[in-house]
Order: sequence, then C-alpha cells, then structure tokens
Amino acid sequence: MQGEIVQFNCSEFKSHRATQSDIKIAMNLRSSNKILAQAAIILFFFWVIALILLTRPLLNNQQSEVSNDVLQRLSKAVSELENLKVRNQELQWILTNFSHEAQSGKINENVVERLRSTLEDKIRVPISFGGLEKKLVSGPSKEYEVKRRAIYRGVQEIWYFVQQELEKLKKKGHNQSAPELASLIQEILNSGKEHEIVLLNDLQELSSMEGHDAWRTTESRALSDLVQRRLHYLQNPVDCSKARKLVCNLNKSCGYGCQIHHAAYCFIMAYATKRTLILNSKKWRYHRGGWEKVFLPLSDTCTDPSGLDRSNWPGTNETQVIELPIVDMLSPRPPFLPLAIPRDLSERMIRLHGDPQVWWIGQFMKYLLRYQPETQKMLDQAKEKMNFKTPVVGVHVRRTDKVGTEAAFHSIDEYMLFVADFFNKLEMKEKVAVRRVYLASDDPSVLPEAKKKYPDYEFLGDVSIAKGAAVATRYTDSSLRGILVDIHMLAHSDHLVCTFSSQVCRLAYEIMQTLHPDASSKFKSLDDIYYYGGQGPHQQTAIYSHKAHRTGEISMEIGDVLGIAGNHWDGYSKGINERTKQSGLYPSFKAVDKFNIVDFPVYSEVAVAA
Repeated sequence: MQGEIVQFNCSEFKSHRATQSDIKIAMNLRSSNKILAQAAIILFFFWVIALILLTRPLLNNQQSEVSNDVLQRLSKAVSELENLKVRNQELQWILTNFSHEAQSGKINENVVERLRSTLEDKIRVPISFGGLEKKLVSGPSKEYEVKRRAIYRGVQEIWYFVQQELEKLKKKGHNQSAPELASLIQEILNSGKEHEIVLLNDLQELSSMEGHDAWRTTESRALSDLVQRRLHYLQNPVDCSKARKLVCNLNKSCGYGCQIHHAAYCFIMAYATKRTLILNSKKWRYHRGGWEKVFLPLSDTCTDPSGLDRSNWPGTNETQVIELPIVDMLSPRPPFLPLAIPRDLSERMIRLHGDPQVWWIGQFMKYLLRYQPETQKMLDQAKEKMNFKTPVVGVHVRRTDKVGTEAAFHSIDEYMLFVADFFNKLEMKEKVAVRRVYLASDDPSVLPEAKKKYPDYEFLGDVSIAKGAAVATRYTDSSLRGILVDIHMLAHSDHLVCTFSSQVCRLAYEIMQTLHPDASSKFKSLDDIYYYGGQGPHQQTAIYSHKAHRTGEISMEIGDVLGIAGNHWDGYSKGINERTKQSGLYPSFKAVDKFNIVDFPVYSEVAVAA
C-alpha cells in the first residue's frame, strides 16, 4: 500500500510539479521501507537457526532407527545367503548326476521330468525347461543331419579336386624345369591341407556343440537294440519243428571275409523272408568243428534243418525249408539284397547315419559275430599283449592274390599319407603322445618295411599273422586266429585306411559301424567306394545340373539318376546317366546317394522300445 502511495505521489510530482515538502516526505517513506526489509531478513535467519535447533533431536532419533533397520536387513541378507549356499550345493549334486546321465546317453523324457520335479521340490518354484524335454527326445531333424554330413563330405571333395589339380601343375613344373613353380605349388598344397583340416575339425566341434550328441548315442542304441531283438525273435521260434527255415551252406570257395559276407547275405535273406536261418557249417574250412566253435550259435532253440517239405530257392511261401544258393547263382533276384534298407526303419536310419546301407549290414554282422568266451578271451589277450590303445589308425595292406587281378598295387607310403593326415588333424585339437598304427597285411614284408621307413610311428601287428594269411596256409587254425585278431583290431581303431576292394577291409568297416553312432566318415579307401558282393544297383541322384566341359565328362540335369561305378577321389565320380545313357565322369559333390528303400517285414511281434 505504501508502494502504491509512493507511486501515486511520484505521479503527482511529475504531473503537477510537487513541492519540495512532498519530495522530502517520499524520500522518508523509501528509507523506512528499506529498514523494514532488512529487519525481515534478520528475523528469517533467526527463525531458520531456531528450527534447526528444535528439530536436531528428532533427526538423531530417525538416524538411530535407520541404523537399526540397516542392521536388521544385513542380518537377513546373510541368512538368505547361507540358505542359497545350501541350495547351490544341492543343485550342484542334482546337476552332476544329471550330467553323468547325459554323458552316458541316457537322457530321455523321464530323466528330464525327474530333474524338473527335483528342482521344484528344492527351490519351491515352478520350473519349465522351455521344450527341452521334446528337444532331447526328438533330437535334430533328418534334414539337419543330412545337410551337416553333406557339408563335411563337400569340404573333403573340394580338397580332393584342388589337391589333384595342383599336383598336376606341380608335375608340369618339374617336367618343364621350373623348380620355383613346383616349390610354390607344394607350399600351396601344404597350406591348403591345413585349411581343410581346420574346417573339418570345426564342423565336428560344431556338431558336438549344438547338443545333439546325447540323442545320437541314445538313438543309435535304441535302433540297434530293436534290430537285434527282431533277429533274436526270428532265430528262436517257439516250435522249431513248425518253423519256416532258410538253409545256408557256409563253405563258399573263398577267403574268410568272403565267407562271412556270404553268411550275412543269407541272414538278410532270412530276415526279408521271415524264415529262421539254419547255417550249415559242418567241416567249415576255417574250423573243422564248425561255426559254433568260434561264434555263439545263431539260435538257442532251432538248429535242425529238417521239415515237412524242402525246395531250392525261391520255393513258395508255404514251403517249410528252402535252400539258398550263393548270391552269384541267385535267381530270381529279390529286391531286398544289399544295398537295400527296410522302409519301416529307413527314416530313422537316414537321419542317424551317413551311410545307412552299411549300418544295416553291420547289424547282421553284430548278431552273427558274437564270440564264444574262448574266442573273446583270445582277442582280449592279444589286445593286452600288443598294448593296443587309442588313438590308433588301422591299416590293412592287401597283396598276394588280389594284386594284378582285383586290385592294383599300393605302396606303404600311400597308406601312411592318410595316416599322417589323421594324426595331423587330431593334433590340431590335442597333444598326441604316440602316433600308433595297427598294421595288418597278408604280406610279411610290409610290417618290417613300415617300421624302418617311419620310425616316428609305433606299429602294432604280428608278422606271423601275415604269414598265416598267405594262400597256402589260409585255412589253418593259426590263420583263423590271425584273421580274427586283425579284423577285431582294425574295427576298433579310430580310423581305417585300406582298400575297399578287400573283403577284410569292408568287413572291418561294417563292424566299426556297430561301435559308434556313425562311423561312416572314419575311413579312407585307396581304391573303391564301399560295395557288397552281389549287391543290387548302387545309384545316385543329381542335385545340381552339370555341363560336360572336359574330355570324359558327362552332362546331367537335376533329378537324373546315376549308376555310380566309383569315386576317383579327385573331385570326380564315374557312372552312367540312366536318362541319357552316357557313361563317364561327373563332379562328386553334385550328386547324392539314392537309397533303395524296400518293404521288409515289420516284425510287429517285437515291441518298439518306448
């Protein structure tokens, strides 16, 4: 209000020319206002001080309460940490036991459910594994597994091609007196090989990292168990006198590997016709006492070959006893000869294994070659005596009667090249203390030669076995023991280097499939691809088109069926295009196996394990 008065008086002064006395009054009023403002500031300051003094006791009480609250919370936290420590120990115990089951391949839906319920009981909180149960049970898709293995083979095939082409250039450099060029190419070859090794190792590690190894182990056991139970059912009828039978004479005029393959062919025929196999092995040339002196009997209930009626192959469905000829004389030829696989198991086989045709044959070998206790003891002793340990590469060098007729001569250096590849690849991941090789041969000179030329390797083997494998002494008891040892050690090696033209090599490879979920890539053949004597057609399907641009090549379109004759291990395979009837070379990576899927009996009497 005083301000308004001052403002009013000022206005009058300006407009009406105020007198000197009016000016004096206005100045006095301004001075009074200033004094009042200063007094107000002083009073406010004292009020703040008084407020602080009055509230200080209250603040001290609150700080005391806060301190007590903090101590209580800390005590509670320590108690909770102790509880968590106990729970953590319990969880570690649970997960340790769970991991043991995972490593042993025993993970299934029941195991996962038990883990879930145990965890819930311990921590009292609902738990969901987000579909882990289904993932563990179902595993990877078939398409995923097929593509994963195709990439692995693709890396190998591209290296076969590049290596072969560079070797050709290096040879030209030597012929044209260009040592610098040849030396440069060799450096490229060495570096390229390292690249291939790293890529293959990475692919194998990736396969293990995605968590499906437990499924592969479990599925391999389950599928093999199903086939073995079917074979046991087939071979042990309730009433042998009424059982339908297939009689097979073991004494085929050939070597041990050939005779075992003959027995397996008979067994496959028995499975396909749902007849109990009677293996006639009297006076077997490899053991006069017969099959059962070396291996367990094929049946516990039915070994009598007699029946109400008898016929040679093919007989009729009602014929009780049918005699089977050797595969070379079989007529008519049924569709289920190797390399056929059964339709009811084909999806699982193709998903699980890189070569389901070999896996299928391996299952018959698994049942056939069950050793008698004495045989098993002999093999165990031989293994212990020679200090057979992993890592080890099995090498089989076939010479004598094969060379110049069914197979070409291969020097020990050719085999050792791939042995070195295996160990170089392994040493990229881990330290290898000893480069160990099990060397089997029918030529006694091979083992001493290898030991002399490659002193950095430890060679296991027995020259006496090689002497017994010679044609003149092939059918003696000592020869049988030798061939049993050789095949057993070759099959139990980590990798196999041999020639698939040899029955012994192929037999070891077939047995190897029964020892791993998938051993289809654990080999190197110096000549043929895998085949089975007397087999049906081996076909491939073109998955990429190809236009022939080199001498000897053939063209193909996507979907063309190719009858494959062999892989040259240089990036090319040889075969015939069944659409164009052209025969020649085509890039191996542009075609995949066409599986011969056939309707076998489904053996509904044998339950599929849950």
